[in-house]
Formats: sequence, structure tokens, C-alpha cells
Amino acid sequence: MRAQEAVERALAASRADDCVVIAEESSTANLRWAGNTLTTNGVTRSSRLTVIALRDTADGVAAGVVSRSAVGADGVEDLVRAAEADAAGNEPAEDAAPLVAEGPPATGWDDDPAETGIGVFEGVAPALGEAFAAAEAGGRRLYGFANHMLTSTFLGSSAGLRLRHDQPTGLLELNAKGAGGSAWAGAGTRDFTDVDVPALTAGLARRLEWGERRVDLPAGRYETILPPSAVADLMIYLYWSAGAQDAGDGRTVFSAPGGGTRVGERLAEVPVTLSSDPAAPGLECAPFVVAHASGRESSVFDNGLALGATDWIRDGVLTSLTQTRHSAARTGLPVTPPVDNLAMAGPGGGASLEEMVARTERGLLLTCLWYIREVDPQSLLLTGLTRDGVYLVEDGEVVGAVNNFRFNESPVDLLSRIGEVGETGPTLPREWSDYFTRAAMPALRVPDFNMSTVSQAT
Repeated sequence: MRAQEAVERALAASRADDCVVIAEESSTANLRWAGNTLTTNGVTRSSRLTVIALRDTADGVAAGVVSRSAVGADGVEDLVRAAEADAAGNEPAEDAAPLVAEGPPATGWDDDPAETGIGVFEGVAPALGEAFAAAEAGGRRLYGFANHMLTSTFLGSSAGLRLRHDQPTGLLELNAKGAGGSAWAGAGTRDFTDVDVPALTAGLARRLEWGERRVDLPAGRYETILPPSAVADLMIYLYWSAGAQDAGDGRTVFSAPGGGTRVGERLAEVPVTLSSDPAAPGLECAPFVVAHASGRESSVFDNGLALGATDWIRDGVLTSLTQTRHSAARTGLPVTPPVDNLAMAGPGGGASLEEMVARTERGLLLTCLWYIREVDPQSLLLTGLTRDGVYLVEDGEVVGAVNNFRFNESPVDLLSRIGEVGETGPTLPREWSDYFTRAAMPALRVPDFNMSTVSQAT
């Protein structure tokens, strides 16, 4: 059964007052390697069907949601009845709103779902083979994986909405090990045509050379250059924490003292902008809301709502928080639902990472962060560890690798202490790559990044 047929069958079978159906068809291709040898490759396929049944009551509208995988034609009606039963047992939803009746044109609705395959790696696989040979000759070992997923989403409703989006999501991660310890590099991509394996592996080899000299440093505050991947991990957590409803309820760092939100407040003296745009080149994502459940930052009633370019922070000022129509009515702010990409930029382009290092008298250069956890939502204080290379810079040169640290920092507070913003480019967050890959970030110089304790992690 085709996904579009599943949508139409479910809508036709519905006895609810209103109904929304989301059908997703996904295919995934992957490569894995270890010790300079390709170990596995394969292709998988999956499907999911979600039915949202809406029941009118004297006090509002109750919603019932049920999702199942691999639903055949004979299972559609049972899924619809399960969603209706769920709605029958629920109280009216506080986020109830009229269904979206208009959206972006449903181009390609009748076309088959898009599919990926092992052929997506036709340019990457030979480059990996050459990288394995070079690493072997240089006494290094390469480990890692490449993954590509293509998901076609079909959204239909009893209000007449018919929308489709095809989303490619790819990433490649490389870890090199040698006498200089370990080093990591990664890239997010739509189709792997823009992944430069030789450049990634050359960077790994250079960092392993840096790591052949070891320097022990104590905990403390250090001038630190955060590369784009580390900046992405911190800014994505900030973005995930920027829900308007929680801010309006006084729960987060974006809550104003005495009530309301901090929208309109300056967060950074350096005029940085943090934004999302479904049409951003190379970071394209769904141009409409796809909500499988309601929560404090999403609403099933908003399914199909058009998404546009949104500045969350503009020139250092907090301008928007993630909003459903329900939370926007409560806060009095514009409706700005979350978008599945994130970009940060500073004024006037910015220097390259290499140029920033060359201008550093003494400081640390990180590779990436991991095991990031929230300590205090009121300040958005995060803790985590450095990983796969922390390097000491003196007089514009990397002079060796230092021990790992545990850090304690709030990305919101960090914005107020930025010393320099580098050039923005596509990057892959190390910690959050399982959930969020579409990011473009600069390197940041922070004069006093808090390395709270020395870590024994390697």
C-alpha cells in the first residue's frame, strides 16, 4: 500500500469530527568501517502511519493519537479506531485550534516515495579506500560510519490539506587513532556530493601530529576557541530550550523576572544572529509543521502550518521563541513554530578557524563536546566533557595536546562573553547528530571558558 493511499484510506475510515493523518516512508543506506577496513554496508526500509482523531465536546476538542509501523491495507481501519478510542477517553485539549486548511502546494503528491540506496556513496567510498591506505601507511587507524536517510512525509486532513515533503539526511563521522591519541571529524550532508574525505582525513592527521606532545593543565578559565561543531551542540541546546510556553510560565532562562518572556532583551554585545529557514541552501527542511503529538512546544492542531525564515536572536537581541498557535495566544507573540535547521552568523563574515588560531597568544582549541547535560534550567547551565583532542595554542601555533576537561557553561551567558565570531559554514554537531544534523555555525572565541575540572576521559 502506497503512503498516499494509506492517508486517503484512513481519512475515509474516520468517524471522528476531524482527522489528521501522517504517513512516512523511509529508506536508509549505511557504511561502517574500523581499523582501515570497510566492515558492513546495507539498506533498510521502514514506514509509519499516525492517525490523529479529534472529537468535539461541550467544552472543546479532545484529541487521540496513535502511531504504528508497517501498517498494511487491512490494518488502517483498526488504527483509526484506536485513535478514536484514545480521543474518547481524553479531556478537551488546551491547545485546540481550527485545523489548517491551506498550506504550501502539494507538489508530487501522487509520485512514489523517494528512496536512497547504496549508490549514494559512489563518490565517498573510493575516497575512503584511499584514506584507509594513507592512514595505514602513516601508522593511523580510521573508524567511523556514513549514513543516509530519505524520508517522504505525506500529510492529509479532513480539512482538505494534502502536503508532501521529501527529506534527505546524511552524515559521515571519522575517528582517527594513533600515537597522538584520537581525533574526530564529521560532516552533515544531503547527498554526499559535498563531503570532502581527503580534507577531513588531512585534518585528522594534523591533529594526531599535534597530539604527539602532551601538556597537563589544571582546571580553570581559559581563552578558548570553540570550533563550529562544538558551537552547534551548545546553540542547539539553547534552541531546544527556547519554548515560549515554558518561558512564559517562568520555567526557563528565557523567562522575565516578574512574568513574561525576555523577548526584546539583548543577550550578546557582539551582533550575532541565530536563525532558521526551511529554504536555507544545503539545510533545506520541511516547510510546514509535522506534529505527531501535542506538548509544550508542539501541537497536533498545527499540522500543515507553513514555516518561514525566523530569527531567534537578531544582532544580539532575543527576537523570537518557539511557538505553537496556542502558546502565541498566551504570550501575545507571533506564531513561530520550530524549524528543523539552525544557523548562527556574526557581523561581516568572520575569520577562518586557522586565522583565529594564528591570532591567539595563549589559549585552548577544542575539537568537540560530548555527554552534555542540563544542570539548571533557570540559567541553562550545562555540563559536559571535551573529547578527541584539546590543544594548547601559544603565539599563534598549536604546541601540543592537553588533558580533557569537564566544562560548566550556559550558552546564553556565553553569548554575552563572545570575544570573536568566525566565518559561518555547514557543520555537524557531535553530541546531537542523532537528532539534529542541519546546522551552519561559526567558530567562537570565548575569553574565559569554564573548564571546571580535569577529566580522565580520553
